[in-house]
Amino acid sequence: MNIINARLRGKPGLYRIELSGERIAAIHAQQDVAVPTADSDIDAGQNLVTAPFVEPHIHLDATLTAGEPAWNMSGTLFEGIERWAERKALTTHDDIKRRATKTIGMLVDHGIQHVRTHVDVTDPTLTALKAMVEVREEVRHLVDLQIVAFPQEGIESYDNGRALMTEAVALGADVVGGIPHFENTRDQGVSSIKFLMDLAERTGCLVDVHCDETDDPQSRFLEVLAEEARVRGMGAQVTASHTVAMGSYDNAYCSKLFRLLKRSGINFISCPTESIHLQGRFDTWPKRRGVTRVAELDRAGINVCFGQDSIVDPWYPLGNGNILRVLEAGLHICHMLGYEDIQRSLDLITDNSARTLNLGERYGMEVGRPANLLVLSAPDDYEMIRSQGHALVSIRGGKVLMRRTPAQVERFA
Repeated sequence: MNIINARLRGKPGLYRIELSGERIAAIHAQQDVAVPTADSDIDAGQNLVTAPFVEPHIHLDATLTAGEPAWNMSGTLFEGIERWAERKALTTHDDIKRRATKTIGMLVDHGIQHVRTHVDVTDPTLTALKAMVEVREEVRHLVDLQIVAFPQEGIESYDNGRALMTEAVALGADVVGGIPHFENTRDQGVSSIKFLMDLAERTGCLVDVHCDETDDPQSRFLEVLAEEARVRGMGAQVTASHTVAMGSYDNAYCSKLFRLLKRSGINFISCPTESIHLQGRFDTWPKRRGVTRVAELDRAGINVCFGQDSIVDPWYPLGNGNILRVLEAGLHICHMLGYEDIQRSLDLITDNSARTLNLGERYGMEVGRPANLLVLSAPDDYEMIRSQGHALVSIRGGKVLMRRTPAQVERFA
């Protein structure tokens, strides 16, 4: 299979991409617009061809449950956790698999081929974790799925929390999670971080912590996580998700914090649409934006990316799997509509996310890498955002996985 008349991000001109089996065999510059020479050729139409989109932060075990058995009426994170506890009591193995698989189909339809899902392990039976391990195997032809052992109700403040985390890793979780700001006390929050870092270091797992997902400016577990990563030399394997309290930190503290963050080498994930919905709920006016300092992290050379977080669940009632929707909203929310930001905006859902997931040579537009590619509907990042573009073709393992036919508009005057 060849992809012709392709544009590549950051490179002038047109290219022909040759695929051989499941790998990218060659990338050649074209002198002129080419015509297909084989039925299997794909004409990119002088639009971008990129590596697949990445979903670095979602909760597949909770998707498609909003309003079951009750809606989150306050719109707060904490009522969302209460509503999920009620729904969790009703979940079954098959229920979780059905909803997760349906949601993965939505992600695939929008060009996503790599997914990291958090799975609630504050359940003595670990029903969701066991179901998602099965789903991971069943959807390998669609996506590469990383599973986070996520202690939604805490590690130290939930009965038998440490043992459940350890068992979840033994059962097949790829990533160790945490939620230190939800623990009953600050001491428990610090203790939970040290425990989860020990567990990850001992088992070789990655780390992804829900960290300081609160407007409380005194919630400062990020510094604890970053220092643990620094002293252990684990920064590239560690991710801090949300960190929305940073949006309430003063600049003097952030100046000191950023020094540590850069030295630690940890990654960041922001879920801007969900955060701006959940946070600021205790404010009157002025209301805080409820997101972390995405632009500042990016400009400091710290790796940061965007995730969807939720799709129709107790924390967020909307969502359809389209991460380009989150990218566009995030650029608005994070004050990143400057020319240079938009020109490289796809980094926030491709390369930066792949780095967060530690995909390494399993990802990217390079010869010898897997033939997992997208043909997009615009020639560059700017036009993808401006035109609210789509992934038109998704190729996985050298075979077409998804093809989208754009809507046609007829004008009669």
